[in-house]
Amino acid sequence: QVQLVESGGGLVQAGGSLRLSCAASGRTFSNYAMGWFRQAPGKEREFVAAMRWRGTSFYADSVKGRFTVSRDSAKNVFYLQMNSLKPEDTAVYYCASAREWSTRTYRDPVEYDYWGQGTQVTVSS
Repeated sequence: QVQLVESGGGLVQAGGSLRLSCAASGRTFSNYAMGWFRQAPGKEREFVAAMRWRGTSFYADSVKGRFTVSRDSAKNVFYLQMNSLKPEDTAVYYCASAREWSTRTYRDPVEYDYWGQGTQVTVSS
């Protein structure tokens, strides 16, 4: 019903920047939140950042001040701008969408309905 495709990952040196994009197609919700998660080998999927449908954004402490989310609602594209990258940022990054609901935190992967395939981000020392 909803297809999410991430792009923009790659290899970058520590201190560098990348911008990830998440393109949505198919049927989309009028009221939805978009989130970014990441998963490193051997670790659980981790919340990175999210934006609720009215524009409020929030971030994990580990990326606050370095990463910024934005969206182009007309084009159905959700972005994650990553600056000052660190080796510990290395992971597969996933975008996801969630129907807005008052009881949700938007930090838990189980709250999200649709997921992209992921894009690899590798930060070298």
